[in-house]
Amino acid sequence: MRNFVGKLLRENRSLLLFILLMSVFRSAVADWNTVPTGSMKPTIVEGDRILVDKAAYDIRLPFTHISLVKLADPQRGDIIVFDSAAAGKKLVKRVVAIPGDVVAMDHNRVYLNGKALSYHALNGDNTTTDVQEDLAGIKHLIRIHNDGSTLSSFPSVTVPAGYYLALGDNRDNSADSRVIGFIPRQEIVGRSRSVVMSLNYDNYYLPRTERFWHTL
Repeated sequence: MRNFVGKLLRENRSLLLFILLMSVFRSAVADWNTVPTGSMKPTIVEGDRILVDKAAYDIRLPFTHISLVKLADPQRGDIIVFDSAAAGKKLVKRVVAIPGDVVAMDHNRVYLNGKALSYHALNGDNTTTDVQEDLAGIKHLIRIHNDGSTLSSFPSVTVPAGYYLALGDNRDNSADSRVIGFIPRQEIVGRSRSVVMSLNYDNYYLPRTERFWHTL
């Protein structure tokens, strides 16, 4: 049996080395993440596979959250991927406030360090409206429910050191910092800026070619 295993390893060492290197690459450098929910609509839709830059903020020990070299910190407007202990799963949200920021929300209008963000309504229907939000110079779309929700407002809070406040772009339908609290820096595994590919869950999983390599 030992001879058989040894022979098998020798004959397949190139394949095994490739698998190992690919696993290390996906763990520490870049990977893709499937988005199963609509909490980031209209920016990211169900079925998108987003590219995750795992070296955007840290060089980490592969297969761990241990940072070997800190490269940068998340900034307002970044779309981050993090392993949430509070939620018990991996989440994708947008950084709205960084350590030291004072932030509040009143009827889906964010106030950052005492100033209201700028908003411009674009389109909608009887239920929701897509709005352009200007987050400290980062303009992006959010979706709000016309009647609001229990998530539409929260009182002023100060983001503590080592933590971030992150929200879903689908503001009335996202379990984000309003539900799970501030995001610890060490839980953040990477940043996403593009969609790799997308499958339409409502149409027999056919590819949405127009979203391939779509910039977020």
